Formats: sequence, structure tokens, C-alpha cells
Amino acid sequence: MPFDKKHLLLLLDRPREPVFMGKGRVVFDVPDNYLTDRYRPIGSEIQNRFGENAEERIPVRSIALPDLRIPMSLGRQEQFSLFIPRHRKIAARLIDIFMGMRNVEDLQSCAVFARDRINPYLFNYALSVALLHRKDTHDLDLPTIIEVFPDKYVDSKVFSQIREEATVVPEGMRMPIVIPKDYTASDLDEEHRLWYFREDIGVNLHHWHWHLVYPFDASNRAIVDKDRRGELFYYMHQQLVARYNFERFSNRLQRVKRLNNLREPISEGYFPKLDSLVASRAWPGRVDASVLKDLNREADQIKQDVADLERWIDRIYEAIHQGFVVDESGNRIPLDEQKGIDHLGNIIESSILSPNRQLYGDMHNMGHVFISYAHDPDHRHLESFGVMGDVATAMRDPVFYRWHSYIDDIFQEHKNKLPPYTRSQLTFDGISITGITVQPEDGPPNTFQTFWQQSDVDLSRGMDFVPRGNVFARFTHLQHSPFVTTIMIENDSDAQRMAFVRVFLAPKNDERGTPMVFRDQRLFMIELDKFLVALRPGANRIRRRSKESTVTIPFERTFRNLDQNRPEADTPQEAEFNFCGCGWPAHMLIPKGLPEGLPADLFIMVSNYEEDRVVQDLVGTCNDAASYCGVRDRLYPDRKAMGYPFDRAARSGVDSLANFLTPNMAVQSITVVHNDRTVNRTG
Repeated sequence: MPFDKKHLLLLLDRPREPVFMGKGRVVFDVPDNYLTDRYRPIGSEIQNRFGENAEERIPVRSIALPDLRIPMSLGRQEQFSLFIPRHRKIAARLIDIFMGMRNVEDLQSCAVFARDRINPYLFNYALSVALLHRKDTHDLDLPTIIEVFPDKYVDSKVFSQIREEATVVPEGMRMPIVIPKDYTASDLDEEHRLWYFREDIGVNLHHWHWHLVYPFDASNRAIVDKDRRGELFYYMHQQLVARYNFERFSNRLQRVKRLNNLREPISEGYFPKLDSLVASRAWPGRVDASVLKDLNREADQIKQDVADLERWIDRIYEAIHQGFVVDESGNRIPLDEQKGIDHLGNIIESSILSPNRQLYGDMHNMGHVFISYAHDPDHRHLESFGVMGDVATAMRDPVFYRWHSYIDDIFQEHKNKLPPYTRSQLTFDGISITGITVQPEDGPPNTFQTFWQQSDVDLSRGMDFVPRGNVFARFTHLQHSPFVTTIMIENDSDAQRMAFVRVFLAPKNDERGTPMVFRDQRLFMIELDKFLVALRPGANRIRRRSKESTVTIPFERTFRNLDQNRPEADTPQEAEFNFCGCGWPAHMLIPKGLPEGLPADLFIMVSNYEEDRVVQDLVGTCNDAASYCGVRDRLYPDRKAMGYPFDRAARSGVDSLANFLTPNMAVQSITVVHNDRTVNRTG
């Protein structure tokens, strides 16, 4: 039987079960010397028992194995965090091992041996990154992390119900287990009004998948060194903060308060109500008014003071005001208009692309670590990190947005030092927008309509030691009515012009109900879409459907079942299926709004494609969610700065959005209306 590399994906299923247990109707024939000490004495009996009903047996070749002592140094039942330096180094070593296997058959042999000996979270991450970046496996379809580790997203009470359903009820007759709508806090906590955003499964999957595509540490530099990677770190997280603030206004809350004083108590507590199935313990919570303390956790090899974090921040601010950073050789790297934001993003995160980690430190990552250990900074209670310590769960915590709001402030310090865009840099000669209309599927013109929807997600891949077959959890999430945006554009020239249409949305008023000044409103602008159009001479009527947004990916891709909606085998579309899992979830494109309607400004700009375009072949690539995720193995498909035209302070005399406009821009007043009804997803 020819070797099938898709079998590598089965190694991600049911992560706590031994590798020899059947994966559906498929079983790995594991060499006796690959079995762990517990099972080696009874190897033949085990192989026969679990292989007797298999429809397919996958032979595993015994090879000379690489040294796995470093990856095995993280305990099987420990938590794993990309933010912890020791864990990052361990992960980088394992990625290097998987990347270095000479072919996919050897990769399978190595992974089969490693799977039952290495921490499941670490194994899943390292193998996923390797499969994404190896030339012989990058066309494989990775399962989303909720399928493999549902404990990161689902109320712990649900699992006992799922086990009962799967054990008692035959497949095909099982009912979805409903995840409670808001189970982590009561209405006494005003931050809990935002549960639907912070705890949304799709939002958290987006953050996890982005960091999978853009890891910040690996021995192989090419895995990290992608086009405009530092700038993309800045922009993706800036947009998260902007969207969060929009949601806060949708719940009559003030904009998020920056965590700019690391000595001040963190007023917001958070208790995730999650259990780690791998570590067999509950995720720790954080009480109100917790204080960051110096870390001394010998088990994690972390000894770091809060003062270190403050010192790194001071050095970054100093570099911004000097206009340059200093690399390890003492050379000055200018923080200019073209590459400055990229260098700054690599420093702040900090990835291995940072020109001087020794000087500028590990600000973003260690900030997550300090916050995630606020409940047990010296390990006296033997507690692991909280949800802020994991990229798959960090967005659940209110303090995530406070921390990233402060980080965005640092980026804006740099942006504010750049010269404002001149009127000529914003204008597209001969092009003007003469009208904008938004028509929702159900509702009056120029409104966005939102409501609640219930959808199902299959958790069977992650349910260890449970009878086979699908088991579904039903969760509630925000949704919006589909809409069509019609844009009237006048081309006064006598030739066809190619243009980028850039679409943004921002609240019209601040938290006090007064009109927002441009200085603030530009930072609230969330990107809804960006697309290419051909403008013939004269009047042009452009119709754009909401589901075509280049920011989002459809529900089916966010929660894709790898056995459904698959592109045809061995096609370019199949090759891109995995990367296409990166993107903002379509159901969260529009903020919640208010029952009486939240006033907003829909901004549309038409820019000159000849000035913006990046010359490259995009045939067969996943570029339909490029705004936050870029394009796989390609340059970022827009020469302008990310967030343009709102990424810099305004030119002199501009104090409102109306003053900012040039003829190739227009604003339509929009009302975002929330209807407190719940519908079931169909199709």
C-alpha cells in the first residue's frame, strides 16, 4: 500500500490515548520498541486487540531516532505555554526535529515514537507548525484546536454530559450538549457583559491559528521570517483592541483602560471555569485587585522582576523617540516610514527577528507570563499559569485587552512621530465616491442587524477514552444579517482605472455620547473589507456582499470538519485549505450594537491600485482573508501601511472625520441594531 501522508493528521486525534489505539477504523502498527515502558511487555496482545476491527492498518517503520531528551523534559501532564522562554526553546527544538526528518515516512516514524512520550500540547503545536511549513506536508488540512483540545474552550461541566451521551446513546441518535450562554460570571461583574466576545470560540481560534501561522520562535528562521511579520503582529492586535472597544460601547461601557501601570492592582478578576484534560486540573482563576509580583518559579526556570519589564518598556520608548533601535553589533536601525513598524513589532513581541533581544527584552510575551502567574508567582501553591499564558485561551481574559491596549499605545507613539499623510497622498485624481448604501437582508437601509445564533461543533477528535462517533456541543454566538453594500464611484478619466476599495467602520460617538474627534475615532476604525475593482470611465455601481469580506473566513472554515467541505484532492485549493483556517470569524464581522441602535460611521476609500499593488502571482493561494493573516508564501498584498489611511495622525486642520475626507472617500451614517433573539444555525 502506498504511503499516505494524511495519516500524519491522525496523530493529532485523541491526544491522551496511546498511539496504538484505533483512530476510527484506522490503526497504527507500532513496532514493539516504539511502545512505552508500560505497554512494551504486552505489545503483541495490545496490537491484536486494537487492530482486530481495523479497516486499515498503517505500518510504522522503525528508524534511527533523533535525540528527544530536550522535548521530553516537559512533563506529560504539565501545561505548555509559548510565552514561557523555556517552553519556547523546547518547542523550537521539537519543530527543528520534525522539520529535519528527510521524508514524510520518517516524519511519521519519529512522530509516532514521540507522541506518547511528549507533552500532548507541545506535541500538537510542534507537529502542526512542522506540517504547515514542510514543503511535503504544507497541503495537509490541520484540525482546529477545539477539535483536539476542547477543554480550552468548553465549560468543564459539559464533558461529563458528553461522555454519558457518547457511552449510552448510539451514534446517529446523539443530541448536542448545550454549552451555557454565560457561565463564567454573573451580572454583578460588568465585564461579563462582553462574555460573547471574549469567550467566543471562533475569536479564540483565530488568535490561536494566527500564532500557529506566525510563530515567534523556531530554530529554522524561515518559519518565523515572513513578509512584514512584525507589522502584522501590530495590526492584527490593534484591530482586536479596536473591535473590543466597539463591543464595549455596544454594552454601555467605557473604552478599555490601558494596563500602563504595572504596579497598580488589576481590578478585573477572571475565573475561566475550564478544566485541563491533559493536566487533569482546573485552569486557575485570578481574583479582583491582583497585583503583579516578581516571578521565581524554578520549575519553569523563570526568575524575573517586574522592574525588568518596566526597563524594557523604557528602552523601547527611548528608541522610538530617538528614531532608531540598536542591534547586537551596535548598529543603528532607523524606525522609518517603511520598515520602522516592522522592526518595532519584532522587538515588542518579541520574536527571534528582534535585532536585540538582550537590550529590548521580551516585553509582550513576559507581560502575558507575569499576568498569568499573578495568583502564584513563586509556585508556593504548585499552580500552573492562567488563561493569559496560552495563545489559545488568552483572549478570554479581560486583562488581555488592557495589556494589548497599552502595547498599542507604544506602537501609536511611533506612528505619531511619522509625518501625516498629505492630501495628495490620500487623493485618487479623477475618482470620486458619489453614494453609499447598505442593505441588510432583513431590516431598513443603512443598518446592520445583529442577533444570537446557536451552532454545533464536533468534539469527537478530542474526547479521549470515549466510544467512537460524533459528539456535538452547541454554543451561542453573535451573528449578523447578511448585507450588500452598494458604492457609486465616478471615474472622470477616459480610461479604465484599477482601484482598491477600503472599508472601515467606527462608532460615531464616544462613551459619553458626544461626537468623536478624529484623533480618537481613527483608532476605533475596524477594517471590514478591502477589495480590487476595475472602474470604467463614467459612473460605476459596485455591489459587495458581506460574505466576501477579505477580513473574515466563513463559519465552515473556522469550525471545519476535515471530512466535509473538502476541496478536491491534489488541487491548489486543497493545498491552501489549511492556511485558510486563519482569519477573523465571519459571524463576528459586525459589532453587537444596541437594541435602540448604535450610531456608527461607515467609511469607504478608493485608492490607486497602481500605487498599492504588489507584483506577485496569487493564483491558487488563500488570499480571501489577507487583511489580518497575509497570504501564504507570498508578500502582503498591499504596499500601503496596514490600517491605511488611519494608521497615522491627521494632517493639520483635521479634527473630525468630515474634515479628513477627500473626493475619493465617503462616509455613510449607519445604525447597528441588536435584536435579542436566538436562532438555530441551518445548513
